[in-house]
Amino acid sequence: MVRAAALVALVGTTGSLTGCGLFDNEPDPPPAPDPLAPLIGGALDLAARYDAAIAAFPELADRLGPVAEAHRAHAAELARVTRTTLPGTATPSAPAGDSGAGTAAATLAQLREAEQQGREAAAKACTEAPANRSALVGSIAAARASHLEVVR
Repeated sequence: MVRAAALVALVGTTGSLTGCGLFDNEPDPPPAPDPLAPLIGGALDLAARYDAAIAAFPELADRLGPVAEAHRAHAAELARVTRTTLPGTATPSAPAGDSGAGTAAATLAQLREAEQQGREAAAKACTEAPANRSALVGSIAAARASHLEVVR
Protein backbone atom coordinates (compact mmCIF):
# COMPACT_ATOMS: atom_id res chain seq x y z
CA MET A 1 0.00 0.00 0.00
CA VAL A 2 2.84 2.37 0.85
CA ARG A 3 4.51 1.48 -2.45
CA ALA A 4 1.34 2.29 -4.39
CA ALA A 5 1.01 5.63 -2.63
CA ALA A 6 4.65 6.45 -3.34
CA LEU A 7 4.17 5.53 -7.02
CA VAL A 8 1.09 7.72 -7.29
CA ALA A 9 2.97 10.58 -5.61
CA LEU A 10 5.91 10.14 -7.98
CA VAL A 11 3.72 10.06 -11.07
CA GLY A 12 1.76 13.04 -9.83
CA THR A 13 4.99 15.01 -9.22
CA THR A 14 6.47 14.31 -12.65
CA GLY A 15 3.14 15.07 -14.23
CA SER A 16 3.07 18.49 -12.61
CA LEU A 17 6.71 19.13 -13.51
CA THR A 18 6.10 18.44 -17.17
CA GLY A 19 3.17 20.82 -17.10
CA CYS A 20 5.36 23.68 -15.84
CA GLY A 21 7.73 23.40 -18.78
CA LEU A 22 10.65 21.93 -16.89
CA PHE A 23 11.06 19.05 -19.35
CA ASP A 24 9.69 20.52 -22.58
CA ASN A 25 11.81 23.64 -23.07
CA GLU A 26 13.59 21.99 -25.99
CA PRO A 27 12.22 23.12 -29.35
CA ASP A 28 10.83 20.53 -31.68
CA PRO A 29 13.41 19.49 -34.27
CA PRO A 30 12.71 20.87 -37.72
CA PRO A 31 11.05 18.37 -40.04
CA ALA A 32 13.40 16.47 -42.30
CA PRO A 33 13.41 17.71 -45.89
CA ASP A 34 11.35 15.66 -48.26
CA PRO A 35 13.59 13.11 -50.01
CA LEU A 36 12.13 14.13 -53.37
CA ALA A 37 12.98 17.82 -52.89
CA PRO A 38 16.36 17.56 -54.69
CA LEU A 39 14.55 16.33 -57.80
CA ILE A 40 12.62 19.60 -57.93
CA GLY A 41 15.80 21.65 -58.07
CA GLY A 42 17.27 19.25 -60.60
CA ALA A 43 14.26 19.55 -62.88
CA LEU A 44 14.29 23.33 -62.69
CA ASP A 45 18.03 23.40 -63.36
CA LEU A 46 17.58 21.20 -66.43
CA ALA A 47 14.75 23.41 -67.71
CA ALA A 48 16.95 26.47 -67.27
CA ARG A 49 19.82 24.77 -69.11
CA TYR A 50 17.52 24.03 -72.03
CA ASP A 51 16.26 27.61 -72.02
CA ALA A 52 19.86 28.87 -72.12
CA ALA A 53 20.65 26.52 -75.00
CA ILE A 54 17.60 27.78 -76.91
CA ALA A 55 18.64 31.38 -76.27
CA ALA A 56 22.14 30.64 -77.58
CA PHE A 57 20.95 28.51 -80.51
CA PRO A 58 17.40 29.50 -81.55
CA GLU A 59 17.50 26.88 -84.32
CA LEU A 60 17.26 24.23 -81.55
CA ALA A 61 14.04 25.69 -80.08
CA ASP A 62 11.67 23.20 -81.74
CA ARG A 63 13.83 20.32 -80.58
CA LEU A 64 14.64 21.49 -77.03
CA GLY A 65 11.61 23.58 -76.06
CA PRO A 66 9.32 20.61 -75.31
CA VAL A 67 12.01 19.05 -73.11
CA ALA A 68 12.37 22.26 -71.09
CA GLU A 69 8.59 22.32 -70.63
CA ALA A 70 8.60 18.67 -69.52
CA HIS A 71 11.17 19.48 -66.84
CA ARG A 72 9.04 22.38 -65.59
CA ALA A 73 6.00 20.09 -65.49
CA HIS A 74 8.01 17.52 -63.51
CA ALA A 75 9.08 20.20 -61.03
CA ALA A 76 5.49 21.41 -60.65
CA GLU A 77 4.17 17.91 -59.99
CA LEU A 78 6.97 17.11 -57.55
CA ALA A 79 6.26 20.38 -55.74
CA ARG A 80 2.57 19.48 -55.53
CA VAL A 81 3.31 16.01 -54.14
CA THR A 82 5.88 17.25 -51.64
CA ARG A 83 3.86 20.36 -50.76
CA THR A 84 6.83 22.53 -51.69
CA THR A 85 6.70 26.01 -53.16
CA LEU A 86 8.59 26.36 -56.40
CA PRO A 87 11.20 29.11 -56.50
CA GLY A 88 10.48 32.07 -58.75
CA THR A 89 13.08 31.45 -61.43
CA ALA A 90 15.93 29.08 -62.00
CA THR A 91 19.30 30.10 -63.29
CA PRO A 92 21.18 27.51 -65.32
CA SER A 93 24.34 26.35 -63.69
CA ALA A 94 27.34 26.04 -65.91
CA PRO A 95 28.46 22.47 -66.32
CA ALA A 96 31.76 21.56 -64.73
CA GLY A 97 34.59 21.95 -67.20
CA ASP A 98 32.56 24.26 -69.45
CA SER A 99 35.14 25.54 -71.86
CA GLY A 100 32.73 27.89 -73.59
CA ALA A 101 33.16 26.06 -76.91
CA GLY A 102 30.04 27.82 -78.06
CA THR A 103 28.88 25.31 -80.64
CA ALA A 104 25.50 23.67 -80.79
CA ALA A 105 27.18 20.26 -80.69
CA ALA A 106 29.08 21.17 -77.50
CA THR A 107 25.88 22.49 -75.94
CA LEU A 108 24.02 19.29 -76.82
CA ALA A 109 26.83 17.23 -75.30
CA GLN A 110 26.57 19.24 -72.07
CA LEU A 111 22.80 18.78 -72.03
CA ARG A 112 23.28 15.06 -72.62
CA GLU A 113 25.60 14.85 -69.60
CA ALA A 114 23.18 16.83 -67.43
CA GLU A 115 20.25 14.63 -68.54
CA GLN A 116 22.24 11.49 -67.77
CA GLN A 117 23.00 12.73 -64.27
CA GLY A 118 19.37 13.73 -63.82
CA ARG A 119 18.15 10.33 -65.01
CA GLU A 120 20.47 8.58 -62.56
CA ALA A 121 19.27 10.79 -59.70
CA ALA A 122 15.62 10.10 -60.58
CA ALA A 123 16.21 6.35 -60.90
CA LYS A 124 17.92 6.29 -57.49
CA ALA A 125 15.10 8.34 -55.96
CA CYS A 126 12.58 5.94 -57.50
CA THR A 127 14.10 2.97 -55.70
CA GLU A 128 14.04 4.88 -52.41
CA ALA A 129 10.64 6.53 -52.77
CA PRO A 130 7.57 5.29 -50.93
CA ALA A 131 5.21 3.22 -53.06
CA ASN A 132 2.73 6.06 -53.47
CA ARG A 133 5.44 8.21 -55.09
CA SER A 134 7.51 5.66 -56.98
CA ALA A 135 5.32 5.73 -60.10
CA LEU A 136 5.75 9.50 -60.44
CA VAL A 137 9.50 9.35 -59.91
CA GLY A 138 9.80 6.34 -62.22
CA SER A 139 8.01 8.21 -64.98
CA ILE A 140 10.36 11.16 -64.49
CA ALA A 141 13.36 8.82 -64.78
CA ALA A 142 11.88 7.34 -67.97
CA ALA A 143 11.23 10.80 -69.41
CA ARG A 144 14.81 11.82 -68.71
CA ALA A 145 16.01 8.70 -70.49
CA SER A 146 13.95 9.65 -73.52
CA HIS A 147 15.37 13.18 -73.37
CA LEU A 148 18.78 11.64 -73.93
CA GLU A 149 17.59 10.68 -77.40
CA VAL A 150 16.48 14.26 -78.11
CA VAL A 151 19.93 15.65 -77.37
CA ARG A 152 21.82 12.88 -79.18
